[in-house]
Amino acid sequence: MASLLIRSIRYLVTCDDKDQLLEDVDLYCEDGFIRQIGPHLDITADRTIDASHMLCYPGLVNTHHHLYQVFSRNLPQVQNMELFDWLTALYEIWKGLDEQVVRLSSLTGMGELLKHGCTTCFDHHYVFPQGQAEGLLDAQFAAAEDLGIRMYASRGSMDLSKKDGGLPPDSVVQTVDEILRDCQRAVETYHDPSRFSMRMVALAPCSPFSVSEELLRQSAILARDLGVRLHTHLCETKDEERYTLDRYGLRPLAYLESLGWVGPDVWFAHGIHFTDAELDLLAETGT
Repeated sequence: MASLLIRSIRYLVTCDDKDQLLEDVDLYCEDGFIRQIGPHLDITADRTIDASHMLCYPGLVNTHHHLYQVFSRNLPQVQNMELFDWLTALYEIWKGLDEQVVRLSSLTGMGELLKHGCTTCFDHHYVFPQGQAEGLLDAQFAAAEDLGIRMYASRGSMDLSKKDGGLPPDSVVQTVDEILRDCQRAVETYHDPSRFSMRMVALAPCSPFSVSEELLRQSAILARDLGVRLHTHLCETKDEERYTLDRYGLRPLAYLESLGWVGPDVWFAHGIHFTDAELDLLAETGT
């Protein structure tokens, strides 16, 4: 058993039901779990930290990241582009992703998160170039284990390429059957729903403009069969809103709702262009 005593913490931010801020207290951990908090604990530990000049607070949780994009974030030619143009340009680079790039990007991105107090990372990975599909999540979980961060990964997906009216090139999309098979593999291999788990998996088709109705519908069915959560981008831009209105005659949220994508097991990224009525629906359904 490994133990840690953080002694004389200047300010301890509890985030408890009363939102208490404790001063000059000790915090004792065993095997990474907090066992006791209080002033001047009469206890010894394998390691003691003098925190009399420090703040201590619960680890932050990142609920939406794209770790693979770390390696391409400083390219000058895509700065200040609107989303659709930005994605179209970068897919030509991202189609060359492999395990090594994903591993190094994940180490860099999660290292930055840890440096600033974030101890859980959810990563929305949805670019799986042909021949690379099975190795990329493995590389991410290995990187997370090396760093000691809690990793909540997604088996993201795209099945609409340029020829189907989507944005990505053919080489980074897969069929619905291929995607569902690898989703099940990812969950069976890595998902650990136990308390304090360090590895979890969600199913996360990319966005309404890069996946088909069938993929969204079948992903929701599979996720609920497997007992995992659902995630996607939604209402990020007016271009997306125009896309779903033109193609399906529905605003983005109404379109997702028609396919079973509301409820407490679903969360969306961005949501910049929700209406008040849509926000009410999200609240009522626990989405």
